[in-house]
Amino acid sequence: MIHPLSDVQSKNIGENTNIWQFCVVLPDAKIGENCNICSNCFIENDVVIGNNVTIKNGVSIYDGITIEDNVFVGQNATFCNDKHPKSKNKYFKLEPIIIKQGATIGANATILPGITIGRNATVAAGAVVLNNVADNETYIGKNKK
Repeated sequence: MIHPLSDVQSKNIGENTNIWQFCVVLPDAKIGENCNICSNCFIENDVVIGNNVTIKNGVSIYDGITIEDNVFVGQNATFCNDKHPKSKNKYFKLEPIIIKQGATIGANATILPGITIGRNATVAAGAVVLNNVADNETYIGKNKK
């Protein structure tokens, strides 16, 4: 189901995926089956989202981000793909982010450029992820649990 108040330009949307109102999905984005993309999300072109993924309200998924199967992304989580952002930056260097299968990203977490979140890892709500998170690890910020 694609809500009529969304702007979905991609034809690469899997079966039984729901995209709710006020979402924008650019033409080259790839979204798998049985996903739930909640309202007010933005999904850029060079993005791959696996199957059975839930992305809650207010999340932007920018170029270079891969989200594998069975991932949960909490509301207003933030993904950054450039370590030195500037307006009209001619030296822009995209640094990919990979969220591995089964990971959970809590609400308002911030994932910095070049980070990999491991399989079945959990990132706590509000955490700022400064380095890679290992498989099955719980990351709560500067201190890991």
